[in-house]
Amino acid sequence: MAEEIPQGNPELLKELLTYPMPFGKYKGQLIRALPVTYLEWFAQKGFPAGKLGMLLQTMYEIRLNGLEYLLDSLQRNRQR
Repeated sequence: MAEEIPQGNPELLKELLTYPMPFGKYKGQLIRALPVTYLEWFAQKGFPAGKLGMLLQTMYEIRLNGLEYLLDSLQRNRQR
């Protein structure tokens, strides 16, 4: 039996383009633009609960796996 590939949530990816960091050193900066070192720090210390944590963890996984092109494509489509 073939293993199913999980389907991502496109709305979650779209939010990475517009959701600002609500606190800390990078307050106001878009989640997508956060430095990888900041995302790594959260990965070690623990991501916050709720939507913010889910967005930060998703961005971390995108960076970790070299999938930024997914966000680039979404951003280009939004600008049309």
